[in-house]
Amino acid sequence: MSSKRLLSGIMEKNEEKGINMSLMDLPEATLDCILKWLSPIELCVMSMVCASLRDRCGSNHLWEKHMEFKWGRVIGEVAYKEWQCHIRKAKEGTLLGDYFTNLNGSLGSLSGTWPDLYLGSYLEDCGNLNGQFSNKFMKAMYFSLETGRFWFPAQFYKGLTIYNALFSYDSKSDIFQARQHNGGWRFLGKNIGWDMVRIPPIETPPYTLHITDCFYDLKPGDHIEIQRRGITETHYGWRYGVIGHMESCNGNENYCQCQHNEELVVEFKQYPEASYMRKVVLNRRNSGEQGSRATGFFGGIRKLHNHHDIYLWNNRLTAQALQMMEPRLHYAPPVEAQYPVHGHQ
Repeated sequence: MSSKRLLSGIMEKNEEKGINMSLMDLPEATLDCILKWLSPIELCVMSMVCASLRDRCGSNHLWEKHMEFKWGRVIGEVAYKEWQCHIRKAKEGTLLGDYFTNLNGSLGSLSGTWPDLYLGSYLEDCGNLNGQFSNKFMKAMYFSLETGRFWFPAQFYKGLTIYNALFSYDSKSDIFQARQHNGGWRFLGKNIGWDMVRIPPIETPPYTLHITDCFYDLKPGDHIEIQRRGITETHYGWRYGVIGHMESCNGNENYCQCQHNEELVVEFKQYPEASYMRKVVLNRRNSGEQGSRATGFFGGIRKLHNHHDIYLWNNRLTAQALQMMEPRLHYAPPVEAQYPVHGHQ
């Protein structure tokens, strides 16, 4: 039953009994049940009725549902922690100070280097949190995301690599834009759909080597994500790979000893068989960065246990393969090539 129908039913029954009552005369449990059915906009309208409803309509438990429904696919623990940092700084009064101290034309337009707030996220409208929103954690976060003011940390599928970035939402077009820090803030993309953004599965920063805890558990056929960067001075991206067999192994699972070998073969099926980028051989004993300028430098490994993650990667591999085949699929040979002149008198 909708909140309007529930409220209407209660009012009609009371009118029949000759009882005049307002919304605030309802039992607390009934009122709370009604508020849970309201949309974000309806909650905001209801909050303007009186001071009591203003506080009730800003309660975290009401906005948790809306946060999960709208943002649960892209907002994870990392983003919540960063938002908590903004809230704490706002209550301490330091965030507003940072805003004016660092005001250099880059705020809002984001055309220059952002102020160094030592956060993995960025809030454009810092003053907003110094008002009544500072005590309404979920509501403040919801609308800061909805309006695009809160650039939240997440990960972005760009081609067949995943990058850490900060994202801002455009509610009119229902898309995101992303920025990444690489010697300065730069755009990664401006027309990013929901399916291209994901919650970071681990909290390792993009410049930090992820410590692999599964080196000796990996065996041929296991699906992984591995850190990679082209040069050692830049950040890591994450690539999808599958553990392969050593050249000396015939692939027979009854006799395969690859899991017990110090060398670990990682295959990247997005590259052709003949490509030097197709395989890389790593040393399980080496917990540091491995590789070269030719193949790139590889960092930590995350073993994929979630079948949905593997499914998404395979879909992207298939889409890339179809995209590469597309020119050939649309190619039609000339009439002369299809029907040689000497064959048709």
